[in-house]
Amino acid sequence: MFDTFSEKKFLLKQLVKKDLTSKYKDSVLGILWSFFNPLLIMIVFTAIFSMLFGRAIENYPVYFLSGRLIYDFYNAATKGAMNSIRKNASLLKRIYVPKYMFSISSVCYEFVNFLISFVILFGVMLVTGAPFHFTIIYGFIPLLLLVILIFGVGLILAVCNTYFSDIGYLYNVFTLILMYASALFYPIEIVPSTVQVIFTLNPVYAAISTFRECVVFGIAPDLSKISYLAAFAFTVFAIGIVLFNMYDKKLALEI
Repeated sequence: MFDTFSEKKFLLKQLVKKDLTSKYKDSVLGILWSFFNPLLIMIVFTAIFSMLFGRAIENYPVYFLSGRLIYDFYNAATKGAMNSIRKNASLLKRIYVPKYMFSISSVCYEFVNFLISFVILFGVMLVTGAPFHFTIIYGFIPLLLLVILIFGVGLILAVCNTYFSDIGYLYNVFTLILMYASALFYPIEIVPSTVQVIFTLNPVYAAISTFRECVVFGIAPDLSKISYLAAFAFTVFAIGIVLFNMYDKKLALEI
């Protein structure tokens, strides 16, 4: 499936560019929404939950935003990849385009938005006086593993959603549960220890907590969390590639 990927760089670039321009085409503020959206969400959640958890969490706005950005990236990227085949059905029926390119371009497009939103995170850190620890350079490790996980999940969902449209509705419910199971706006210490064990099995929580340790708390990445996240991400990625290869030629018949 990926043996000629180097030859498809131009196509990938054009697909990502198309997604960016189509999203903001009729918007007055355009790409600025990539800045305003996480900022507005942070303001609302901080106003609501800082009274409950503000004393337990140092610099609550940075704590919340650092987790929310990662969750939003996972949520948007996997859903974009999931819908990528159906969304481009008319094009796939007219000309030959490697189907996996649509899933990959959806993830890359959301990754661009994710990088843009990082400006907000660093801006909030400056405004709130949060320290910039040297461990921030390790923050790329959980992010890289998260991207690999997203590619795998996206490929699996793209295949499943092509055959069963109900997958989209079920996945919406799943991501809602995932949000509350990722400790975005509360410290994990407030939940019972038995529930905490379940949380640690959530790879998105592993990415969020490791990223927070590096960026917010100035702690080097926990090797056990990184190892678990890496094993989970590469396993799902391998499953995604195998599944997509199995059904690649049949997908066009289902859309």
